[in-house]
Formats: sequence, structure tokens, C-alpha cells
Amino acid sequence: MQKLPKIGLPIIFTIAVVLILISKSAVTIGPGEGGVLFERFGDGINTDKTYGEGFHVVAPWNSMLIFKVRQQSISDEMNVLSVNGLEVRVNGTIWYEPEYENLGKLIKTKGQDYVLELLNPAVNAAARSVVGRYTPEQLYSSKRDVIEQEILDEVVNLTQGQFLNVKRVLVEDVKLPETIKNAIEGKLKQEQQSLEYEFRLVTADKEAQKQRIEAQGKADANRILSASLNDKILQDKGIEATVKLAESPNSKVIVIGSGDSGMPIILGNQ
Repeated sequence: MQKLPKIGLPIIFTIAVVLILISKSAVTIGPGEGGVLFERFGDGINTDKTYGEGFHVVAPWNSMLIFKVRQQSISDEMNVLSVNGLEVRVNGTIWYEPEYENLGKLIKTKGQDYVLELLNPAVNAAARSVVGRYTPEQLYSSKRDVIEQEILDEVVNLTQGQFLNVKRVLVEDVKLPETIKNAIEGKLKQEQQSLEYEFRLVTADKEAQKQRIEAQGKADANRILSASLNDKILQDKGIEATVKLAESPNSKVIVIGSGDSGMPIILGNQ
């Protein structure tokens, strides 16, 4: 009985050590995450393998560094200069994701803060380069989609071969000095009014053309009708009217002959 404590203590100590080693060796990588192994007694970051989601066991003297590998976004506000030197504040959002199979290379070359070290400088440089090609009016109104695509192209070019995929750039807002903004809005309003006035002029001109065409058509029809009403037609129409009048029960008509033109001579009508 006296020997039991002496035997039990080493066993308990061994179990405790094993549990500690297991706790330090067991790593769980969550959904949308990837891991890279830091080998303390090796070459540091292991660039050969990216560990996927789930449970992993590593040597207790090594460390598993875990990062998000799904698509992510960052938003930023930058002060940049337009083509005429005016300071413009641009708010934008960038969607990106690290290359999964090259996660270890990304961390080894750019560090754990690769967004700060790689992506932010690339976005700032691209935004300054692209915005500097346009006037404040173009930035404020019609060129937004073009600017977004050009910034994206610039960022992709700057991060080429850096193990990072930039998916999309969205320019959410362009803030100009209040005086410049008011001037641009006033100009756009005048242009809109001018376009509306031109539309009214075109509509009125088309309506006038329509009325002229209709009037010309009526005149042509009357001219054709007048040309077709010769003496023979008029004579027939007169006879037809006289006959209808004679057949009326309330009329007393005596036809005694016809004149030189062939029209009937009516003696009386009571």
C-alpha cells in the first residue's frame, strides 16, 4: 500500500505530459480557413502544403498559422488628385482572396499582415493613377464604371505573381469640394433642361410636318375630285336630284323639257 503513491505519481505525471502534448499538437481549422505550418526547427513557414478545414495533429514544437481563404473585402477612403489637380476623396471596396495552394508562399513573402503590406499599397497606387486621368465632373457622373474597371486592372497588374487574387473594385462614393459639386450639379441641370427643350422642338417640328402632309393630302384629293367632275357627271347628278324631287309625295313638279345642257326644265314646285 505504501508503494502505490510512489508508482502512481510517475503515471499521473506521464498522463499529464501526454495530455499537454496532445493539446498543443491538436489543431482545428474552421470553415473557410486554411493553415500553414511554421516549423520552429526547420525553414520556418512550410510553403509546400496548405492545410484544409478540420482536425490536424502537428508536432508540439511547431505552430499552425490559420488564415481566411474565402473571398473577403476591405473598404478604404483615399484622398487623390484629379487631372486638373483638384483633391478628391474616393470611398471604395475591394474584394479579394489569397491563392489557396500558395497560402504558405504568400505568408512567407508578405507576412501575416499581407493585406496591409501588399493589397493596400497596390489599391492606393492604382486609385491615384486612374483618378489622375479624369476631371472632377467625369469622376462625379458618367465615368464611374470605367474607373472601377481601370482600378481593378491596375491592382491586378500590381499584384501579379504575388499569390493574391483581386476579384472586384467598387467605387462607392466620390466626394468633391462643395463649390465644385454645386457647379457640376448646376451644369448637369442646365444640360438636362437643354436636352428637354431640344426634344420639345423636335416633337413640335414633327407635328407640324404631320399637319402639312395631311393638309397636302386633302388638297390633292380635292383637286383630283374637282378634275373628275365634268359636265356629263354634273348633268347626271342634276337629273338624279330632279327625279327624286318629283317622286316626293309632298312636291308637285312639272317637267316640260330640258335645256341645252341637258338639265330638266321645271315648270313649278308646290
